[in-house]
Amino acid sequence: MIISRVMTRNPVFIHPEMSLSDARSLMDREKIGHLPVLDRNNNLTGILARKDLIKAGPSPATTLDMYEISYLLSKLNVEKIMERNVITVGEEEVVEEAARIMVDRGIGCLPVIKPLAGGEGSLLVGIITDTDLFRVFLNAFGAWHPGIRITLSMSEKPGQLAKFAGAVAERGGNIVAFVSGEGDDLSRRRATLKISGISKADVEAAAQTVEDAVVEDLRE
Repeated sequence: MIISRVMTRNPVFIHPEMSLSDARSLMDREKIGHLPVLDRNNNLTGILARKDLIKAGPSPATTLDMYEISYLLSKLNVEKIMERNVITVGEEEVVEEAARIMVDRGIGCLPVIKPLAGGEGSLLVGIITDTDLFRVFLNAFGAWHPGIRITLSMSEKPGQLAKFAGAVAERGGNIVAFVSGEGDDLSRRRATLKISGISKADVEAAAQTVEDAVVEDLRE
């Protein structure tokens, strides 16, 4: 899956001159935690995260009241605290690469850019956040689909999954989600599937047709 399919298009953005209090109000109103910062030529020049606003605010032990805090934040602008070294991705990059970058760098979002014709600069076309990746995760596991969820440990050899899928189809079942990963050792593979249209007993019976398969989890 590529980023353009899951990113938020036309993200809300701000300019460096915006005050921190206005930026915070915008985040609250739009229910977002990150704001790309564009200069007057619409070039990406920074990123502002909600955690940056928290760091810029007074300590929880401050004796200032909320009005004094708001006044201080109104005197600071985004340019003073935004992250300038922005890591970006292209819209044709794969989702797992975006996830790897975010985990390795300890960041919660990646602005998505598209090079302009002739190589003169780039255009902000979207943003991908940890929430978008959670949504991909939920889709991959079929979290919004009713059905039976089974996790199988199978020998790492050709045809194992095909046997199970065939047995499910013979019983009138439909595989609506499938995720595969390494097993406890290199000789085995772990697969999690969401299956609709048949009963829990039918799914278990289908698993028993696969030689050396072990049902690790089975639930509705």
